[in-house]
This record gives sequence, structure tokens and C-alpha cells, in this order.
Amino acid sequence: MKAKIALGESLYEVDFSEPIDLSLPVSPTGPAAWYVTPPTFEPVKMEGFVGSVKEGGNVNFRDIKFNPHGHGTHTECLGHITEKVHSVNNSLKSYMMFARLITVTPLESGNDRQITVDCLNDISNTDGAEALIIRTLPNTKEKLHKNHTGTNWPYLTSRAAERIVSEGYSHLLIDMPSVDKEEDAGKLSAHKILFGIPNKIRKCSTITETIFVPDSVVDSVYLLNLQCANFENDATPSRPVLHSIRKID
Repeated sequence: MKAKIALGESLYEVDFSEPIDLSLPVSPTGPAAWYVTPPTFEPVKMEGFVGSVKEGGNVNFRDIKFNPHGHGTHTECLGHITEKVHSVNNSLKSYMMFARLITVTPLESGNDRQITVDCLNDISNTDGAEALIIRTLPNTKEKLHKNHTGTNWPYLTSRAAERIVSEGYSHLLIDMPSVDKEEDAGKLSAHKILFGIPNKIRKCSTITETIFVPDSVVDSVYLLNLQCANFENDATPSRPVLHSIRKID
């Protein structure tokens, strides 16, 4: 299936037949962070009923316990860091949008690795993309199942977050478990800037974390379908999917 779509004053062709899935699953062997234990998938057992075909039941009927911030790809809203627990359902109003993919090499600063404003030379938003996707190097397959707890992953500096906001991006996607440093004494500087807290609230902005962008996907502008599970919570499992576009006019 192909379609023609407009971005600014330009016309593009998009091919929906070859989607690029950036999500990682909620799975006992999937990525994790924040000291959470692996998610559990347990068959419901009641008197006269077992929710497992393997154990003699008629259907598989399982309870699942997981943490949306600690397991797999997830999308969050400002409710993650505000006293009122806003729902991501009420923040994400549009699911199809143009997104710019960039690849960065975080810079070493002491024991930290930082995504600085100097890493973001290629994010000038002249075409009006709504989302920015950051792939960090090295981009190893370890990200598919890595437990990030205690690894002090790369994070955005405040100036880098400010640059993203100033370029007009409403949505940020990154292949780390957080845009902030793992242990930052609760400062959450990048989160606060991206969500405009406290004085310039960006209620419709989102952050999607723990994605994976294959090496075969080149830096460019894409059509992004940001699919989120229908949870009334500050964060929810999500499935960002890219579609390549080609300028035709």
C-alpha cells in the first residue's frame, strides 16, 4: 500500500508495505531497568479452572505483572513527574507524525556519557517534523535484552533538551531507559525541560524510551506511527513504527 502525504510545502510518497518496528517487547528475556524483576506471565488458577492448555485447561488465560517504565519500550507523559498522575492517553492526541532519525555518539564527561547540544547538529527542524528519534552508538544487539540497571547509561544534558524543545519537537524517542542520568538525585532535568515543568507545560508532549533502531535504518525523515497500549497511566507499553518516505514534489 502506498500513499501521498504532505509535509510543509512538499509532497511525499510513503510505502506502508515495509514497516520498521522500533519497539522491544515486555518479556522475561527483554530489556529492563530500575531494579525491577522480570515480568511474570502466570496462568489463572481457580477451583475447577486452570488458564493453561498445557496444564489441561481449554484456553491460555494468564495474569501478567510488569512495570511500564522498567520493561520494554514505553511512552510516557508529564504525569510521570507531576503530583497529578496525568494519563498518556490524554497527552498523545496524534499517532501519525513525521519524525527525524539521528545517530549520535555520546561524549565522555568523567564517568558519564552525555548527549550534549554539540551532538545535535543535525536536528534543525526546517520541515516541521513533530518527533525526534535518537539512536546512540555503539548500537549493539545487546540492547535487545540488556538489563540497564546500574550501568549509568548515556543521558541528555539540559542544553541538549532545551535545543530539542526550541526546534519544535513535541515527541522524543531514545534507545535508553531514560533521558536523564540513572542516579541524578531526583533532578530529572531533561524530563522537566521536555515536559515544560514548571512554567511552560507541554501537556501534549511525550517521551518514548528503550527503543531499538537497527543499523540498516539510515538517518532521515520518516513517517512515524506511535502506537500505545490503552492504559490509563502516566506511561504505557508502546510500539513506534517507521515508514520510509520519498519526496516527489
